[in-house]
Amino acid sequence: MYQDKEMLASIKKVEAKRAENIKLDPRRMTAEEKEKLLATYHPDYKEDQFKQLVIGPNKGEKVPTELNQLLQGKSRIAGLDLDLTAPKYDVDVLIIGGGGAGCSCAIEATNAGANTMIVTKLRIGDANTMMAEGGIQAADKPNDSPAQHFLDAYGGGHFAAQKDLLYKLVMEAPEAIQWLSELGVEFDKAPDGTMITTHGGGTSRKRMHAAKDYSGAEIMRTLRDEVLSRGIPVLDFTAAIELIKDDEGKCAGAVLMNMESGEIYIARAKCVVIATGGAGRLHYQGFPTSNHYGATADGLILAYRAGARLLYPDTIQYHPTGVAFPAQIYGALVTEKVRSVGAMLVNKDGEVFMNPLETRDVSAASIIRECTDRGKGVKTPQGYAVWLDTPMIEEKFGAGTIEKRIPAMLRMFMRFGIDMRKEPILVYPTQHYQNGGIKITADGMSDIENLYVAGEAVGGIHGRNRLMGNSLLDIIVFGRNAGRSVGAKFKSVKLGKLTLDHVAAYEKERAAAGITDDTLSPKLLPDYTRVEKPAIDPDLR
Repeated sequence: MYQDKEMLASIKKVEAKRAENIKLDPRRMTAEEKEKLLATYHPDYKEDQFKQLVIGPNKGEKVPTELNQLLQGKSRIAGLDLDLTAPKYDVDVLIIGGGGAGCSCAIEATNAGANTMIVTKLRIGDANTMMAEGGIQAADKPNDSPAQHFLDAYGGGHFAAQKDLLYKLVMEAPEAIQWLSELGVEFDKAPDGTMITTHGGGTSRKRMHAAKDYSGAEIMRTLRDEVLSRGIPVLDFTAAIELIKDDEGKCAGAVLMNMESGEIYIARAKCVVIATGGAGRLHYQGFPTSNHYGATADGLILAYRAGARLLYPDTIQYHPTGVAFPAQIYGALVTEKVRSVGAMLVNKDGEVFMNPLETRDVSAASIIRECTDRGKGVKTPQGYAVWLDTPMIEEKFGAGTIEKRIPAMLRMFMRFGIDMRKEPILVYPTQHYQNGGIKITADGMSDIENLYVAGEAVGGIHGRNRLMGNSLLDIIVFGRNAGRSVGAKFKSVKLGKLTLDHVAAYEKERAAAGITDDTLSPKLLPDYTRVEKPAIDPDLR
């Protein structure tokens, strides 16, 4: 419930301009305007927040300071004498991560006859997939095509995507929707059974398929049920803390740790799939995050230490609309679908300052500009924010639209006495997605033979910025892709002697580079025993 006098006064201004704003169709920015805006305001361009790597495959490249520390950190098994000769687990395919990508991969790998096991440091389904809201893209309508989808995503990603990966993403999207639907995902449909689709930021066609505004939860529910009903073994609360190679340099398994007891296990596998998700819980630059509790970039660290190259590790997606008030849900995601169904972003004076469907990086930078240089932000306990004028939706499309189309959003705010049907909501960018990740080929394999990657841990699919709805799509397309690839590959794999020599070699490389920081990596879980500095100083004017 809003009680602050300044907030209430600002809401009056928003209400006074609403009728006028509803009629507006703000122009899209030109390419030159976007470039200047991003260079000035987007967090990816703050040079002092990045450090160069001095060891490893990406030596000389910059990454966020927090990630730099972990990529060059000390292995959790450094100095331990582990017996690799009698693994506790011996499987064809080991999948690290129990989210949408890991589950999709497991389903396809078992279809190919592979003895498959999932390990996940929390529980199966505790993943960013579960928290995705807005929808999943696919060009399956008569006025659309995969070619148009490709152009939207390629441009939205600043023309930096790996073309072969993006081609696979858009070409296999319609089949991905069909596959999910056949598994039991309840997508929104018209009375005649036609899929309901909407726009997303940066899309030229309505190709967003959704299940209300809990699309990720519905997809994860279905995938998790499929994995469990097939009897695929899942080790919950079990983290991978190091990869294992054989004496020929092929990936051959992982060192596992029980998150509750600290006990160490050895898992041998003919193929390993990293599906560990993102990095939001590293809180780059002090930003809040929309990510689940375990999103600490573990897969990137394990693969990097083993010798896999990263692609675009310096690019992060800050979702433009994270909750800025109340403090209890600070940083939680306000789905882009809220703007897709009619809400507009306005400043403290009720002024529309951007087209509501600009790409996410442009939208985030626009909000930051409004709250800093322009001084048009609404003051909150955490800093500054702008309004997302949600009552506009029902004025445009009638009472009941919000409850029908975005019920989860409505419930989330109602818990704190804010009725988004009658009052606007306060938003500010939140760390949301890891655009960069591990470099893969079209079959999903990294630089290391038999080490595959799927989902948010992959770099290159989206270039340097991702469009809404393409993450839920990529976990399905590339999760299934990795599952089919390992399902074919494991049959011909002959593993040699298991070894952790690469870990010892990395420790020597750290010492030679003069790295004395003994921060253990991967991080595994965030540390909230200290207070993070807000991304925007509350006293900034």
